Amino acid sequence: MTDDRFYPSRPVLAASVAVIRDGLILLAARGKPPSEGLYSLPGGMVEIGETLGETALRELREEVGVEAEIISLIAPVEFIERDERGHIKHHVVIAAHAARWVSGEPQTGPEAKDIRWVTERDIADLPLTAGLTGILQQAFRLAREELRP
Repeated sequence: MTDDRFYPSRPVLAASVAVIRDGLILLAARGKPPSEGLYSLPGGMVEIGETLGETALRELREEVGVEAEIISLIAPVEFIERDERGHIKHHVVIAAHAARWVSGEPQTGPEAKDIRWVTERDIADLPLTAGLTGILQQAFRLAREELRP
């Protein structure tokens, strides 16, 4: 399998997950480019034979050591970055999901250099990856629905 994340010949498919626990959502500061240092959802590239939900949960386990169960697909997010010459350096289509926390305390690592459980108010003060604010707003709406008796 070739790694075509940089200067891809076509968009790369990925999945991410907003894990909900007690009305909070798990965010991780990216430990690697692109968007290194920005807060995002755990996630990564879809492997052949995986569903989008399976990818989101696998990446969650690998990146931060948390187990969850998918509630729903939220929306796609496109990340397109050009280099200084105007060539497409990254083009990733990310299927963002919401999930209910099941077990595990999140751990930092090479792909997640900081981890936070955040409230909806917290997101205004954090440096976030492009397009994440709308995804988080939808995830918090789902979190409120989850907490209803």
